[in-house]
Amino acid sequence: MNQTHFLNARLADGTVADLAVAGGRFSAVTPAANAATPPAGAVDLAGELVLPAFVEGHIHLDTSFYGDAWRPYIPCTNGFDVRERVAFQMRNLERAAPMEERAKSQLELCVGHGSLAMRSHVMVDTAVGLKHVETILAVREKYRDLIDIQLVAFPQSGILSSPGTAELLDEALKLGCDLIGGLDPASFDRDVKGHLDVVFGLAEKRGVGVDIHLHDGGTLGLFEIEEIVARTTALSMRGKVAVSHAYALGDISADALERVGERIAAAGVAIMTNAPGDHPFPPVAALRKAGVTVFAGSDNIRDSWWPYGDGDMLNRANMIGYRSGFYEDRELKAAYDVVSHAGAKALGLEGYGIAVGAKADFVALKAEHVPQAVVAVPKERTVYRAGTAIARNGAVIG
Repeated sequence: MNQTHFLNARLADGTVADLAVAGGRFSAVTPAANAATPPAGAVDLAGELVLPAFVEGHIHLDTSFYGDAWRPYIPCTNGFDVRERVAFQMRNLERAAPMEERAKSQLELCVGHGSLAMRSHVMVDTAVGLKHVETILAVREKYRDLIDIQLVAFPQSGILSSPGTAELLDEALKLGCDLIGGLDPASFDRDVKGHLDVVFGLAEKRGVGVDIHLHDGGTLGLFEIEEIVARTTALSMRGKVAVSHAYALGDISADALERVGERIAAAGVAIMTNAPGDHPFPPVAALRKAGVTVFAGSDNIRDSWWPYGDGDMLNRANMIGYRSGFYEDRELKAAYDVVSHAGAKALGLEGYGIAVGAKADFVALKAEHVPQAVVAVPKERTVYRAGTAIARNGAVIG
């Protein structure tokens, strides 16, 4: 089998190595040889930092306006309100560019910055039916050689409050969605048990994972998290359930956080955060100390929820570190882990990392080490998929 050689790669542990790739996977990782006559066709990385491709753990490919006309942000009338934001979103989508075009623009943005694995939530409700799912499934197929995408059937308008949605979610899973989603069982559907009955019932029926949006704060959100943890344990779904946002974890006492953190870790439930600017968010360091898998995503990129987002998960690590008060090298490495190895664990990715047998999906960038990469967020980088360069300096080239 033919091999491609990458010389003088600086690894995360500071060592400089030569990498060999065959069949899209690393076949050798050895100390840099500095051979007088390098292998034919070898790529000299000249000491660039080599990291496994980033993991975009939470995004919405169907509702972004990236690459479309600018949509001014519309504030809620009385503080953050999920129902009102959903109404704004539906209004904006009626005059948006075709979903396929917007999704492709967002995908290429993410790939260009080095994300080669992604989890996207896709709207399913009685207003849009399965149209969003069908469109994004087709886009996923077109981009399968560039990026691995998991899709979550997401009940953006609730489940119980939108009769017929449960059946549509089931159809979305049969069509090819990989996970079942949920949305604020208490505040949106006003029935925690009923909402979770549907979500976990479909997960058990179809053998899929769960990823629930949870914006509810304080003790209400904490109660919902505890209920999700209990369901996960009862159904032996360790490693297959995630709670996205989980604002409540940043809105409770340290003692309460410690107690629930231990329960979350024991159940194997992962927590996703994008470190949103105007909300409490899960305390990354405390949860990691408890053994919780904390991962990250861009969430919304220039859509009806906020105008920010650049699709760069290294910049997201920077943001998480900044908002978390991470200054020491070990803390900056933790911020990087949230967008890489922890994300791979949360998504159940196979063959992740820079090691023999792992997929040769990696990013080479100009930095001395991981802490510097998190702080500097160098834009000059090359993205490799199965050992082949597919993006450079933010633009897809293959």
